[in-house]
Amino acid sequence: MARTKTKAQAKATRRPASSKRRALPKARAKPRAKARPKQNFTVSHHRDQDFDSGLRRYAHYRDLGISKATNGMVQAHVIRFVPPCRPEEVSKRHYHDVDFQMVYVLKGWIKTELEGQGAHVMKAGSCWLQPPRIEHKVLDYSDDCEVLEIVLPADFKTVELE
Repeated sequence: MARTKTKAQAKATRRPASSKRRALPKARAKPRAKARPKQNFTVSHHRDQDFDSGLRRYAHYRDLGISKATNGMVQAHVIRFVPPCRPEEVSKRHYHDVDFQMVYVLKGWIKTELEGQGAHVMKAGSCWLQPPRIEHKVLDYSDDCEVLEIVLPADFKTVELE
């Protein structure tokens, strides 16, 4: 017949408790997230008079107020291309020194060539992500072409390669 030990007998046969406890592994500190700038509510309603000439002669830009509202974290603008497209003027290879760039076609179409991706025709409803510093150029666009561009950070450099 098997004998069972009482709780008192089991405690007596255990190893003596050590006065030192094993150190628990140190928790790794999570890297602190970069503090984001304060953001404010903003709204921008479409008005034709809000389109200004900007970086290029063949495009007019409508700032959506996002840069000011995000304290320079994000730039958002509508780009309206000026007809007619002149490939000798628009087809200049360049890149943008950005962390993020997304383009969405609102109206018309645009043909662009991106390094390692070839040429693509983007139509109304098309959206693409341009990785940071990817070399690209506009090849052609329709007379009614408008795109929404969102870029981080708001203040960035464009480097012309041609």
